[in-house]
Amino acid sequence: MPVEEFVAGWISGALGLVLGHPFDTVKVRLQTQTTYRGIIDCMVKTYRHESLLGFFKGMSFPIASIAVVNSILFGVYSNTLLALTATSHQERRAQPPSYRHVFIAGCTGGFVQVYCLAPFDLIKVRLQNQTESRARPGSPPPRYRGPVHCAASICQEEGPRGLFRGAWALTLRDTPTLGIYFVTYEWLCRQSAPDGQNPSSATVLVAGGFAGITSWAVATPLDVIKSRMQMAGPKHRVYRGVLDCMARSARQEGLGVFFRGLTINSARAFPVNAVTFLSYEHLLRWWG
Repeated sequence: MPVEEFVAGWISGALGLVLGHPFDTVKVRLQTQTTYRGIIDCMVKTYRHESLLGFFKGMSFPIASIAVVNSILFGVYSNTLLALTATSHQERRAQPPSYRHVFIAGCTGGFVQVYCLAPFDLIKVRLQNQTESRARPGSPPPRYRGPVHCAASICQEEGPRGLFRGAWALTLRDTPTLGIYFVTYEWLCRQSAPDGQNPSSATVLVAGGFAGITSWAVATPLDVIKSRMQMAGPKHRVYRGVLDCMARSARQEGLGVFFRGLTINSARAFPVNAVTFLSYEHLLRWWG
């Protein structure tokens, strides 16, 4: 099994994570809290209360963990294509796989990554939702002192299964969405690059960016449900499952709740995924 796809996925995932984490913090707060009137209001309140560091809460853990999950996604995707088509990454421009194979490989990568991602994503969401300021004397201390303390607290209060809260919604979100993600990227690259030739850097940037926007447009409703289920702990377990969370959210806040965070998801998706694909492609060409 070629390992360079896993390494390239890790590096490109880390670069995209650093670029996109402040947007992700705002998105998570908009989806799980009702104290903000919109993106700008959330950004202003976060900055005033928590300073610039507030936008980077929960990032230290993902840098080491979610970047690894990204390597699993790209590694499984590429190696699934290898199993389906018997062509390596370097050969795929001359012998492009069918979109059906690309979709299957993307869905496989998305499914496999979920159960590696679920605990890390849960911890990230819990840390991002801590709005207490460390800098102000007299302010209440955050519930979690960091990712390790957060993980330990969840295991103690909710059991080991608590680390996988929202995993089913995450599976429903990522499995088909990542199939669409890779199909969109491949289609845009093939439209712009001559047959058998590698796409230019500009093409990769644009294709990666629009692939990110397309996938988040599909994923946002389940992303809202996933985030809400992750924030439901033993003291306020209000959802019996994915369908119950969807029904209660729609009944209490209307259908628009399922698209909360879509604007900032799209704003984040373009640069993050453009950089992710560009670094991934260039690393593989460099090693090839």
